[in-house]
Amino acid sequence: MECRNQRIAYGNTLVEAGKTNQRLVVLDADLSGSTMGKMFEQAFPDRHYEMGIAEANMTSVAAGLSLTGWIPFTNSFAVFSAGRAYDQIRQTIAIGNLNVKIVGSSSGLSDYGDGATHQAIEDIAYMQAIPNMTVICPADANETAAAVKTLINSKGPCYLRLNRNDYDNVTEQGKTFVIGKPSVLREGSDVTVFACGYMVSLALKAASELEGEISVRVVNVSTIKPLDREAIIGLTQGCRGVVTAEEHTVIGGLGSAVARALAKTCKPIEFVGVNDTFGCSGHCYQDVLDYHGLTKEHIMESVRKIGKM
Repeated sequence: MECRNQRIAYGNTLVEAGKTNQRLVVLDADLSGSTMGKMFEQAFPDRHYEMGIAEANMTSVAAGLSLTGWIPFTNSFAVFSAGRAYDQIRQTIAIGNLNVKIVGSSSGLSDYGDGATHQAIEDIAYMQAIPNMTVICPADANETAAAVKTLINSKGPCYLRLNRNDYDNVTEQGKTFVIGKPSVLREGSDVTVFACGYMVSLALKAASELEGEISVRVVNVSTIKPLDREAIIGLTQGCRGVVTAEEHTVIGGLGSAVARALAKTCKPIEFVGVNDTFGCSGHCYQDVLDYHGLTKEHIMESVRKIGKM
């Protein structure tokens, strides 16, 4: 059966990798049942560390493990794994360029029931600002599995951002993940939409509905950093303008990264994202996305603005 949940894809991939890679270890901060770190714990209890509600300590321990040859993955909700442990990530892992993989689960607005305190809508901004840090936001469960396989065999610090909820895959299963490489999921000539995470699927739906009205290219930018500037520029050649779509604040995220890459090309650009506000709680994921304007319709509206230029 096809996996449609990034967290489960992540857990399954770690378990499979753990069978052959004896250096792989996983650390959790009292949320292994949600992050799916429990899957690795059940398979390899001697290589899983439950650190309690102490994300900073968990991150420091992971740094120490990496210095002794282990490959640690740290797990918590994104707001905690990236936020509460920021000092340890910056001072120890990033400055030391240590081989630690920081996983931010239930990112963006995907933890819709718990509200602003549990919704990381600024994590990409402060993670991509840290030197030596790679930042990855997979489009779906298929790409999550591929990214984890690649990260296990890559060196250096990385932040991996995962959604909480089930949704359909839009990328090919089993395709090798290449860090830094954006991928075109739909060709078009009028407007280019750069998206990451869950917003990739909404961008594809928007492009489909606009067919016959505006020709839209959809690009999955799963690696926010390092961003392939030349590829981004090349994918906008001949089009009228650009739209970015992300489940993150419009300040310092994918949109900002794309805008920096295109700064000298003077392309018109529209940003779909959270507009400088905290998240909120709702009865379901869609309600929260609607409230913040992270919808197919908002992407279509932004595309039309560019298309009229």
